Amino acid sequence: MEDKKNQNQLNIELKEDVAQGVYSNLAVITHSPSEFVLDFVRVMPGVPKAQVKSRVIITPEHAKRLMNALNDNIKRYESIHGPIKQSVPQGPDGGPVMPMNFGPTGQA
Repeated sequence: MEDKKNQNQLNIELKEDVAQGVYSNLAVITHSPSEFVLDFVRVMPGVPKAQVKSRVIITPEHAKRLMNALNDNIKRYESIHGPIKQSVPQGPDGGPVMPMNFGPTGQA
């Protein structure tokens, strides 16, 4: 019985450079009939050009699994830490309006 459990186990390797992660404050999602493309972007204040830092391409089935996993994890997070405040204003289509300035700038 334990041999069967070991056969279904998946070892996932996390390389050091990937483990550090990539910061993103914007995600752009596009899709075709066969795939979803998730572009993770870093928008910086005062810089009119943003750079895609990572692109992940997944099947529609995996996109739905990701959505369900995110919903589940957000519910668990909020049950411990309280509701996540959404400070980004909503546009007329219900989507977020991304501010291009992040507030006052300081000098040192």
